[in-house]
Amino acid sequence: MKAKSTIENYLFVLPALIIFSLFYIYPFYKVFTLSLCQWDGIAPFNFTKNFVALRNFKELLFEDKIWWQSMAQAGYITLIALTFQNALALALALACDRDIKFGNFYRVIFYLPPILSEVVVGLVWRWIYDGNYGLLNYWLQNLGLSHLVRDWLSDPQTALTCVAVIHCWKGFGWGFIIFLAGLQTIPRELYEAAKVDGANSWQIFYKITVPLMVPVFILVSILTILGTMQVFVLILSMTGGGPGYHTEVPVTRILASMVGSSRFGYACSQGIVFGAILMAVSFVQIRLSKYMRQA
Repeated sequence: MKAKSTIENYLFVLPALIIFSLFYIYPFYKVFTLSLCQWDGIAPFNFTKNFVALRNFKELLFEDKIWWQSMAQAGYITLIALTFQNALALALALACDRDIKFGNFYRVIFYLPPILSEVVVGLVWRWIYDGNYGLLNYWLQNLGLSHLVRDWLSDPQTALTCVAVIHCWKGFGWGFIIFLAGLQTIPRELYEAAKVDGANSWQIFYKITVPLMVPVFILVSILTILGTMQVFVLILSMTGGGPGYHTEVPVTRILASMVGSSRFGYACSQGIVFGAILMAVSFVQIRLSKYMRQA
């Protein structure tokens, strides 16, 4: 009976194991295999003939300056998202957590940007930023700020920041919903007791809200880093990685290596290194979250 029960338990897990193997383990095996080879994606693949050992990783880690530039630029967008985007999401969540008029309406409005198509958002903002007939330059001219007029997405000094701002505008709704859900789990009795004791709004926020929201802050920061480092569609629709390489990010570099240069093996090595970096960042954040909870 015990053996039968064990077999039945494994049979229940088997479908999930098969799906996981087909869509995760096997693809990772193929990517790792290709990362050790030099293959253009067209000629018949032969592991023995195409094998180049760790040459792709050596080139990526020690010779490819554009790759590390793309990593730094993705880190810049992530830094802005961690600060500006999450600060905006938290401020709006705090406002909507109160009993305000049209509170439900505001919640819907703030959640709209994340569900919009990234391609549509990118094309619309590309038109707004356009140097010839863009809406932003039109407003600047009407306000007497003609000296600020420029082609925002073609200027290396402003292109990356413009993309980062739009990424934050589109992504703050996710953090807003999570922050709002976390705020609503805090017992109202704590706030009422603090007010009775004479605490002001800042003291209530610093002494009650922040400590109880630490797990939520950590969750939002992890999702923000993982999501922003993998930003792709928005950049592809707005700048395509230009001007030059000034808005390139790791995912666009992987695409360029695979499609533009027909270097499938090198693209796979980029994907593995990028995945390892994201895993390391996630591991550090999880360790920090455990330390903060214990403290």
